Amino acid sequence: MELVTEPDIYAPNIDDKGNYIDYIPSFHNKKGLRCPCGTRKDKVYDTHSVFHSHVKTKTHQKWLSILNNNKTNYYVENIKLKETVHSQQQIIVRMENELKTKILTIDYLTNQLVQTHLPTIQKDQINLIHFD
Repeated sequence: MELVTEPDIYAPNIDDKGNYIDYIPSFHNKKGLRCPCGTRKDKVYDTHSVFHSHVKTKTHQKWLSILNNNKTNYYVENIKLKETVHSQQQIIVRMENELKTKILTIDYLTNQLVQTHLPTIQKDQINLIHFD
C-alpha cells in the first residue's frame, strides 16, 4: 500500500524590501507543485524546468504583481483571520465545557433514575430460567 501525497502549493519568497519574488524550490523527492496564480488550477508542475517556464508566463507575473500591490490588504486580512480563529477557539472551549456539564448532568440523572426505579424493576422481572 502506497502513501498518497498531495503536491505542495507554491508560495513566493520575500526579498529585503518586503516584495514577493519568485523562488523555484527543489523538486527533489516531491510530488510536484501547484501554483495558485490561476493559470491552470489543476496543473501540477513536476519538474524544475517546467515550473521555471511557468514562472515566466504573463499570468504568473501579473499574479505576483497583484500580491505585491496588495501586501497591506493581505496583512489586514491576516489580522482579521487571526481574530476569527481566536474567537472560534473561545467558542469551541465554551461549548466543550457546556457539553461536559450536560454529560455530567445526564449521567447523574440516569444514575438517580436507575436507583429510584431499580427495586421496582427487580420485583416485576420474571425469571424465565426457572419454571415451577
